[in-house]
Amino acid sequence: MGYTIRRVFFCVALLSLMTLWGCGSNDDEYVTVDFSDTVEVDEEQPGYSDRPRLKAAVGAMISPRETFESYREILVYLSREMDMDLEFVQRKTYEEVNELLGKNEIDLAFICSGPFVRGREKHGFNLLAAPVVDGSRHYYSYLIVHENSPYESLEDLQGKTFAFTDPDSNTGRMVPLYWLHEMGFEPEEYFEDIIYTYSHDNSILAVSKNLVDGAAVDHLIWDYFHKSGSEITENTRIIKKSRPFGIPPIVASPGISQDKAQRLKEVLLSMHQDDKGKEILSSLMIEKFVAAEDHWYDSIRDIYKTLKTCEDQDAAKP
Repeated sequence: MGYTIRRVFFCVALLSLMTLWGCGSNDDEYVTVDFSDTVEVDEEQPGYSDRPRLKAAVGAMISPRETFESYREILVYLSREMDMDLEFVQRKTYEEVNELLGKNEIDLAFICSGPFVRGREKHGFNLLAAPVVDGSRHYYSYLIVHENSPYESLEDLQGKTFAFTDPDSNTGRMVPLYWLHEMGFEPEEYFEDIIYTYSHDNSILAVSKNLVDGAAVDHLIWDYFHKSGSEITENTRIIKKSRPFGIPPIVASPGISQDKAQRLKEVLLSMHQDDKGKEILSSLMIEKFVAAEDHWYDSIRDIYKTLKTCEDQDAAKP
């Protein structure tokens, strides 16, 4: 009963905080997000057009409003360079975006590295490109706590409350699970309570507002908010940084034509050479896109393999 009450309280509190945080944003451009439908984005092409459509999605690394505002310009740029109308699709979970790609219901998506590994194996996703941020094609998991908390390590969080992002997130769930595995623990026995926030900014917000004691988040997102002066990271600090992993890529559906995939790749790889493209990339703190290679993600596969082996062994126990 106590567990359920805490969970309900957390969800209500986080929803209230997200609403208040959103009200502090610029509401001159009100954004409505429908998780079941597509949204036509390019205002310069209103109404019906007989041009082909570029259907794109972004995995829920950040919350819906932030996702729309952050990625809108880059997706509009891609569609214009492709001479296509853009349909922007959002879903709540990484798995839902993966399924859209796997069923060829969208053309391309910006996804987390963990879902890429799963989608590559299950559906055969086409690897198009990856961003370079701060001169690197890697990213990390940050273990964060409130700045005024006494916690200095993962060991200090035993018996405390913890936030994961998405069940399929590499930095937001799989990495901390692997850390716990190395310590000989399962998360359910290690933490007093576990919450899923379904985006990295929501996890950061939960720690910042003392709704949970700790969380694991994508370093790219924490750094982006921190460097842009957002209040969301003000009350948080980093107590652990993971080893590097292949940065979240841009992928195309398995059924996309070779010509279309190649053209998308060309536009992405040359974007930084165009003044408008460079401006858009700079706003997202991306230097450029480069051709991604599958082996960059082998370290994530190793983590999945280790955790899956342990899961199978536990299931086989009498």
